[in-house]
Amino acid sequence: MTMSPVKKRPRWLASPSPAVLAAVGVVTALAVGLGVRTVGAAPIGVSGTLAGTGARVQARSNWDGIYTEAQARRGEPLYETSCAECHGSDLAGLEMAPGLLGGEFAWNWNGLTMGDLFERVRVSMPQADPRSVSRADKADILAYLLAANGFPAGDAELGSRTSALRGVSFLAEQP
Repeated sequence: MTMSPVKKRPRWLASPSPAVLAAVGVVTALAVGLGVRTVGAAPIGVSGTLAGTGARVQARSNWDGIYTEAQARRGEPLYETSCAECHGSDLAGLEMAPGLLGGEFAWNWNGLTMGDLFERVRVSMPQADPRSVSRADKADILAYLLAANGFPAGDAELGSRTSALRGVSFLAEQP
């Protein structure tokens, strides 16, 4: 019986460049976000080690400054116009709609993704006419909700593409 020779790891993988690590991290985050099991991948929002490289990978969450202050300011009047009638001007909720502020809101979405939250808003809010508010305006409204809930702002605006937002965890507590 002959044994096949052990193949060496490709040189680019043995000592990957930051660009390779970034690309692998994005692919891993997308795969995990879509529910695909990957070797050595950590769930979104949890740090881990990239398999075979020893490199640390940190997935993004709502605690990583995923919206800007300017975006949240744009979202506030949009919220008042499109959402406050049901959810209240103070975001505390009214008879028929839940509150969007505090622990009940945060724990309701804990462990899901920003893509899940965005998609819920995109397809069903405002309840009377979901198409009356654009994707961009809905992203601004979500930025306002994040700011009102005390999640930190950052340098980049929250996007309006569900697929990209699925790579960002929603965590009720700061990791």
